[in-house]
Amino acid sequence: MTKTLPSPRKTTLARLRWIACSALALGAASLHAETQRFTVIDHGEDVGHVIAKVDGNRIAIDHDVKSNGRGPTMREAIVVGTDGLPERWTLEGTSTFGNAVDESFVREGSTLRWNDSTGKGALTAKAPTLYVAQEGSAFSLGLYARALLADDDHTLAAAPGGVLSLEEEAPVTLEGTQYRAFLVKGIGMTPDAVLLDDAGSLVASYSPSRVTLREDLAGHAAQLSDIAAQRSAERFAHIQDKVAHHYEAPIRIRDVRVFDPATGTLGEPVSLLVFGERIAAIEPFDSPATPGEVLVEGKGRTVIPGLHDMHAHVSLQSALLYIASGVTSVRDMGNDNAFLIDLTDRIEAGEVAGPRIVRNGFLEGRSPYSSRNGFIAGSEAEALDAVRWYGARGYFQIKIYNSLDPAWVPAVAAETKRLGMGLTGHIPAFTNADKMIAAGYDEITHVNQLMLGWVLDPKEDTRTPLRLTAMRRTAGLDLSTPRVTRTLDAMERGKIALDPTAVTLELLMKSRDGIISPAVAGYFDHLPVGVQRRRRQGIAPIESPADAAAYDGSFETIKQLLRELDQRGVTLLPGTDDATGLSLHRELQIYAEAGIPAAKVLSIGTLGADRYMHRDQSYGSVEKGKFADFVLLDGNPLEDMSALDRMAMVVRGGTVYFPGEIWSEVGVSPFADAPEITVPAAEAKPVALHAGDGAETHEDFAF
Repeated sequence: MTKTLPSPRKTTLARLRWIACSALALGAASLHAETQRFTVIDHGEDVGHVIAKVDGNRIAIDHDVKSNGRGPTMREAIVVGTDGLPERWTLEGTSTFGNAVDESFVREGSTLRWNDSTGKGALTAKAPTLYVAQEGSAFSLGLYARALLADDDHTLAAAPGGVLSLEEEAPVTLEGTQYRAFLVKGIGMTPDAVLLDDAGSLVASYSPSRVTLREDLAGHAAQLSDIAAQRSAERFAHIQDKVAHHYEAPIRIRDVRVFDPATGTLGEPVSLLVFGERIAAIEPFDSPATPGEVLVEGKGRTVIPGLHDMHAHVSLQSALLYIASGVTSVRDMGNDNAFLIDLTDRIEAGEVAGPRIVRNGFLEGRSPYSSRNGFIAGSEAEALDAVRWYGARGYFQIKIYNSLDPAWVPAVAAETKRLGMGLTGHIPAFTNADKMIAAGYDEITHVNQLMLGWVLDPKEDTRTPLRLTAMRRTAGLDLSTPRVTRTLDAMERGKIALDPTAVTLELLMKSRDGIISPAVAGYFDHLPVGVQRRRRQGIAPIESPADAAAYDGSFETIKQLLRELDQRGVTLLPGTDDATGLSLHRELQIYAEAGIPAAKVLSIGTLGADRYMHRDQSYGSVEKGKFADFVLLDGNPLEDMSALDRMAMVVRGGTVYFPGEIWSEVGVSPFADAPEITVPAAEAKPVALHAGDGAETHEDFAF
């Protein structure tokens, strides 16, 4: 359980004492340098290192992590001032997808100056202010925690903006030694968990999926992952208790217009009634209420069915954010298998907030580039065993990943179909979409995976970031050429669906240093400062204006392809491979920008997804008898797709959420006010939902 740190007396004495101890911790360092070595463990596998050489008040850091064929390589140099705060900081290297990093910070008196991917910045600090590195390693979290612990109220202003705070958790014992555990809050939407020793030095930073810990303690990575999962689950169960409103009485939502995805039309004003988990009735909007109802004033707002993200990798946090974004159903495309089953159960029990989850089984081949999810098969027999494991647990589809041997796909496809599942996925390295369709694919994941076969040499390796950078070659691609039409004809003929994740391609290819990414421009101002900073940063390596133009041209080709596929009748499945929920709104907006009518786009994101998953008898539209999964919007998305961001209320199986309450929990400014609601006296306090435990996966997209 977490607790608030006790605040020392509001004097400088506590801070001065801590600074003195910090100086000793940083080194008898004036006498000799100390090397601190950390191992990075991702889903149980060693994926990199952090090495810090501490010499007095100077720290040199070597940081290299590679997982799923990509990761940062960085060198840092830090000078710590006598007050325990960084005075100078430089970072050089490459970010996750290879974008060049050249970041610097200097503090001179009360003046702070920095230069990062967003450009140059400066401020005059009126109080102690802690610089937060844009591309810092896990070691930086230890520096932040040490500085916050030294502060009287464990809170510091942050540069470039925002506030960092520290919350202490129960200590953790490793190999007989007890370490203090803290949460560093304010960098992003998720607190960062760290362990410090008695001297204030970093022992570990840890999450349910990734652990960076001292090399001598590397054998305890699984223990720390479990602790992180348990504590994270407790946090999100507590949030659920605060934001989930469950009423025993009928809920009457008066004066709303309901979007019908079957016809693509918006109806006349009605009153929508919910009782229990289902839609009880749709009545004329001025129908009298029965005694004891909960009354919600719609005031002419729009109701749409709950949205679907057809490419998710669900964590406890993303599950919560999906609800805030009106996403009431997702298809999980790969996860830690035990965690996902447990999370699904906990969501359905009401212990934590989250969408309905349709599970896909992740199947990867073993290679130096393997993604650490699901099953990693070293042979065809192991791959078939994994398929059977998923089949026995009711998974919807098998999802193949980059390193699986293409020669195994026909056998995997046959076994998948024998067990009544579908087959989707990336196009494995050294093959193409045409061959995988012939081998038994029902669907292709990511539009770039479809397109790369049109521009790559067969020997080029898409297990690397090439699967992104090679997209430059598709700028200006003629979609009428035989190599393209052959694939599109096969998709049309075989009813092969596409999960485009266009928003992720937009984020990866159109993000530029210092410019707000168009993928988040519609809601950028609502995001926490740390997230805003990340979304004004390039991702793909751009070495020249020609590179930037090529990526821009490639994204235009993607839009042309989406329009062509829709006109051919190919099923599009809107997914994001992201973790905010809001990105699904942008995915749908991209379809509209591609020329698909707004009404059809909304149908694709609701009923169309449920038809594909054979669930449309119970979900996907707002009809009497169906589950009450819907969203109340400020605005009409048929006229303005940005209205999707302005969600006033979300109902998931009869449980009511007001998104503003959720966004406030993660530092996001709300998008719309909650509707007026009248609760009968007997219902004044919502029925409490019980907290539980669970786990959380790494929040980065798995593209």
